[in-house]
Amino acid sequence: MIFIIDDDRIMANCIADVVQNDYKVFSNAIDAMNEISISGLPKLIFLDILLDGPDGFTFLNELASYTDTARIPIVIITSLDLDNRDLAMYGVVGILKKEKMTPQDIKDYVDKYE
Repeated sequence: MIFIIDDDRIMANCIADVVQNDYKVFSNAIDAMNEISISGLPKLIFLDILLDGPDGFTFLNELASYTDTARIPIVIITSLDLDNRDLAMYGVVGILKKEKMTPQDIKDYVDKYE
């Protein structure tokens, strides 16, 4: 299972179109955390940072606070300039800029962690 967490429905659907199967879309971090407690750990998370409610950084901190969820690979998809931040300690394996990313960029992460 791959989680897509983005409150922009159009962006979430574009990512889902590339992922194609075995994914769940969430518009907020709280629903995603609840789903992890119900369904178990996803193989990969695509995470927007600027979310309604708790933001992506809050979600990253929450995941990092538990041994099992801290191991989930996370790809941040954002318009923010995060290139100079070291987010590996939060499980971040990549940062994709919304303005520059391609479907192939998403597919590469899906193929790597599926």
